[in-house]
Amino acid sequence: MINRIKISQVIVVEGRDDTANLKRYFDVETYETRGSAINDQDIERIQRLHDLHGVIVFTDPDFNGERIRRLIMTKIPTVQHAFLKRDEAAPKSKTKGCSLGIEHASFEDLKTALAGVTSHFESSSDFDVTKNDLMRLGLLLGSDSRQRREYLGEQLRIGYSNGKQLLKRLELFGVTLAEVEEAMLKYSV
Repeated sequence: MINRIKISQVIVVEGRDDTANLKRYFDVETYETRGSAINDQDIERIQRLHDLHGVIVFTDPDFNGERIRRLIMTKIPTVQHAFLKRDEAAPKSKTKGCSLGIEHASFEDLKTALAGVTSHFESSSDFDVTKNDLMRLGLLLGSDSRQRREYLGEQLRIGYSNGKQLLKRLELFGVTLAEVEEAMLKYSV
């Protein structure tokens, strides 16, 4: 019998395959959104679970996963977040039609993502990143800005943000200028 790691919060995932993979390694309860079909009832249930146990949003690193994350974050800004890198969520076999998903992640990748859980940054007065900093670091208005933002999102485990949303996402997750600069030091073209 495998000694599974206990997670006290409820993890919001997209589907039953995500739940099955998490339960292989963790003693955890999940709430499944059934893909991108999240509605007001789901938000109400997630709010109740968050009030009772705490919630970690752990959606796929793709368009629909980010959409679900944004919807939940907008309505319940104090939830926590876990992020997988795109390559960690890729199917191990190149089966046609398979998309990115939590269900494809290894134990080590899931453990790393859950260890890096982030929560809402309470004191935005400590936030020290500016739009000028983002331009200086090539994250805005550059020919490779999108690739740089993708890289930064993976390194900080906060997911991808477009140019308009990056500053807001960095503030939401309490990322400091020093953390952004350190992550971008490792970026190579």
